[in-house]
Amino acid sequence: MTSQVAKKRLMFPAVNQHVQMLPDHVINKIAAGEVIERPASVMKELVENALDSGATQIDVEVVRGGMQLISVSDNGSGMSRDDALLSIERHATSKIRTAEQVEAISTLGFRGEALAAVSAVSRFMLTTRTADELSGTEIRISGGKLLDVADAGCPAGTRMEVRNLFFNVPARRRFLRTEATELAQLRQLFAVYALAHPETGFTFASDGRELYNLPGGSSLADRIVALYNPAFSSHLRRLDYEADAVKITGFAGLPQTGRKDRSDQYIFINGRPASAPVIYHALNEAYHTVLARGRYPSAFLFIESPPALVDVNVHPAKKEVRFRHPAAVRDAVIAAVTDALSLEAPETERHAPVFKFDASPSAPRNEQQRELSIKAPAGLRRDVSPSEPVPPVSDELPGEVCRPPAAGTSPWKWCRVLGQAGGIYAVLETEDGIVLMDPQAAHERVLFERFMRDLTDGIPSRQGLLAPEVIELMPGDADALRRHLPVLDELGFGISDFGQDTFIVDALPVHLQDGSPPLILSGIARALEKSGSAARATRDALRETVAQAACRSSVRKQDSLSTEEIERLVADLAKTEMPYTSPQGRPTLIFTSFTELDRKFGR
Repeated sequence: MTSQVAKKRLMFPAVNQHVQMLPDHVINKIAAGEVIERPASVMKELVENALDSGATQIDVEVVRGGMQLISVSDNGSGMSRDDALLSIERHATSKIRTAEQVEAISTLGFRGEALAAVSAVSRFMLTTRTADELSGTEIRISGGKLLDVADAGCPAGTRMEVRNLFFNVPARRRFLRTEATELAQLRQLFAVYALAHPETGFTFASDGRELYNLPGGSSLADRIVALYNPAFSSHLRRLDYEADAVKITGFAGLPQTGRKDRSDQYIFINGRPASAPVIYHALNEAYHTVLARGRYPSAFLFIESPPALVDVNVHPAKKEVRFRHPAAVRDAVIAAVTDALSLEAPETERHAPVFKFDASPSAPRNEQQRELSIKAPAGLRRDVSPSEPVPPVSDELPGEVCRPPAAGTSPWKWCRVLGQAGGIYAVLETEDGIVLMDPQAAHERVLFERFMRDLTDGIPSRQGLLAPEVIELMPGDADALRRHLPVLDELGFGISDFGQDTFIVDALPVHLQDGSPPLILSGIARALEKSGSAARATRDALRETVAQAACRSSVRKQDSLSTEEIERLVADLAKTEMPYTSPQGRPTLIFTSFTELDRKFGR
């Protein structure tokens, strides 16, 4: 029926007909607008093709921020002449064959639009050869028009050159930024794919100058060091978690890696740089008690899940994915990060100190220090060996060294209290610099971890209320609480269901005895509603409640502390799991290295 109508319209066209089929070159330009936004978009598509071809070495070259040239060469499988000609047609791909395969994509590319889109808005050249052919194929295209197909002498693999991007779309070219900005975008994207595939060798050259030369066969840790620096990598904790068909690997940053944006958060899903809102939510949940709001930690997160459970056909540029079971992914990410930052990590995997030290406590800091031969005060005791017993704290020796027993996991090897500044902040000297400590934030952290340890290790102590309290909750809160009463009983709560939306509370965990039962239980109930894991949701809600209790119980800003009290607090803080922030994410310590002081004093 439809075909008959179409034939009649062709035979007798309407006078006022406005709907027409667009020419192919217009279609390609429209498609290019969806896929190709800037030079970095071109490089992304070409690098993904190279990775899908099985390449172990990928070389990228750009000129003038990619606006004049973007070249990507690989040593992958290459293509025959017929395949090369088909590859530049729209919707031609070697990645999928049936509609069912779209539901379980395991390659980076699959739509077959990239090369057609790129060649429609540039002067494009493709040179390729398979390993079993004596000569390769060279194809030249300009603005979507095929100019030449010829034999070529070339190594096995593929080389694609994109010149004069958007030369035939001047409106789009005017929207490009400066060469420096476009180059920065290219370098950032290059780093993303280099991190995603450390087993692959990558090089990157700009305007004839090599900026990166990353060998193949590397580990993720090696690749991070190559792209960042060893000092940065020392602030990362390894991730290794698997549950419910979700595997999480990579690294999570300590709180001091936090910054005001997510630029140091790299998320890879089945090897694809992509993300989903549920992952960002999970990271926020995992860090919300150790990082201030508005700060985002570094993360190199690799998520593996069966392809059939991941929908990558969501965004034109494949930047976002959807999970069939998002709650399982969220819980896995939270558990992986929490485990990585917890005290239960093996000794060799515990977080590195935020302060870097010389291997020898008695070694001079630099040549200038050695020439001056400045001796430390008697109380500093730089010669104390890690095996010596902890010196006793004494009011008679206010400058005595404070050495926590677990020196290998504390933020310092030794320190001494110099005094207080402004009547608030404690001033400490460590082996490598000066530290300002906020006693209130530090005390909150100490109390918080002490409370949480008692609540989660075994059966915590209960405190019976003087008189049982009857509380009434909202229907949704009451239902969530009722379904998880056994979990709450294990955590030290004494709660009985009194019918309808009413409960009787006769005991609370000892560290929450001063809290308000309605507020505590409503907060726990709401957390239970949001999570599929009862135990984890309860712990999350308790963590928030305990953080508030720690704030109420900690030293106050106006409290005056003796040297002995400060030293005891310093020792307690050094033994905590996360000594760098309060439970609310405020910093406990601010460090200034001797190197920085030397620089500021011009030494």
